[in-house]
Amino acid sequence: MNKIKAIITTAILLGLFPIPLFSMHIMEGFLSIKWSLFWWLIALPFLIIGFRQLSKKLKDNYDLKLFIAMAGAFAFVISSLKMPSVTGSSSHATGLGLGTLIFGPLPMVVMGFIVLLFQALLLAHGGITTLGANTVSMAVFGPLITFLVYRFSIKLKTNGKAAIFLAAMAGNLFTYLITSIQLAVAHPDAQSGVVGAFAKFAGIFMITQIPLAISEGILTVLAVNALIKYASDDMKDMPVYINSYKKDEVIA
Repeated sequence: MNKIKAIITTAILLGLFPIPLFSMHIMEGFLSIKWSLFWWLIALPFLIIGFRQLSKKLKDNYDLKLFIAMAGAFAFVISSLKMPSVTGSSSHATGLGLGTLIFGPLPMVVMGFIVLLFQALLLAHGGITTLGANTVSMAVFGPLITFLVYRFSIKLKTNGKAAIFLAAMAGNLFTYLITSIQLAVAHPDAQSGVVGAFAKFAGIFMITQIPLAISEGILTVLAVNALIKYASDDMKDMPVYINSYKKDEVIA
């Protein structure tokens, strides 16, 4: 457990000194009031359900509180490290795959929302009016796809490391797919409309996002490796999803 505390401390310290690059999350003022409100309305039910589910999980299990803090710190740091893209903004990992594998997708809606809020307030990464839209793309659909791909991979008896890699990578790519849809409906192309705008946004994002998604998949495998290796005794009685396969399937 001391090793887990050390990981959290390191993550928090890294988060205090983020790399000062441009932001990828949809920036403040980039969506009209109509679309900002629409995405807030989509995000709110997931936030309410996620908060209730997370509270229920944490109520009688103190150790889970440490792991949710670790998952939040991991997501904050990883998603704060950004790489400039040809859009003039940047691309980055989401960092929510690790928490999704521990808690499931709905609790990570809450953690993703908190991460996005802190980044908007402290790092000028995203915005408050666009927080609903950014929550839907990164904290709702990202974890949901991660969870579904992971469970589907396990049902197919995929190797544990491969299942984690595919799940985290898919969650990252789908986040940007949703972001492209959000931008396209808000800013349709003058000639080709929403479809043409989506093709342009998605095409541009994919240039930088595919290698980043692969990197996030690898990083998530390494993070789960560390948890299984050093904290498996603390997690064995917890209702976590990465206990659904054997230890030797993950650790090389």
